[in-house]
Amino acid sequence: MTPFLLFILFVISQRIAELFLARRNEKILKAQGAFEFDKNGYFIIVIMHTSFFVSLIFEKLFLNRTLNKYWIILAIFFLLAQILRYWVIKTLGIYWNTKILALPKHKLTKTGPYKYLKHPNYLVVIIEIAVIPMIFSCYITAVVFSMFNILLLRRRVRLEESALEVAC
Repeated sequence: MTPFLLFILFVISQRIAELFLARRNEKILKAQGAFEFDKNGYFIIVIMHTSFFVSLIFEKLFLNRTLNKYWIILAIFFLLAQILRYWVIKTLGIYWNTKILALPKHKLTKTGPYKYLKHPNYLVVIIEIAVIPMIFSCYITAVVFSMFNILLLRRRVRLEESALEVAC
């Protein structure tokens, strides 16, 4: 199996494991009275992330993209993003989720990476959407999905801020 396919399978496996964790956390939070914001918007995010992987695979295979000559630097950015991702997940515990869930009277987290950044997980997503395709010289996927991701995240941050105002 090629390094590309191994890498993509690794990332997709991570995302699937995270979806199971998010589902477990969602059940716990909803049992405590949490409510979900923007169900329809979540569906768009799922479509975008799924399309990202499809585009990446097609661009790599059908346009015969090669490993970027700066792949080591890009891989370091990817690894740093992973460290930040798992720091976020550990810091938030059961409050980490892929959906916008608001728990009434819950205090905003201000520890871990939230001590330094308001939305550190979104920084991770921005880095990944740009860097993963760049490692394999998939420039079309990197540019198109980075732009689409920024648009979705701008909307999502506004909605998340609204949800936090209502809940806290």
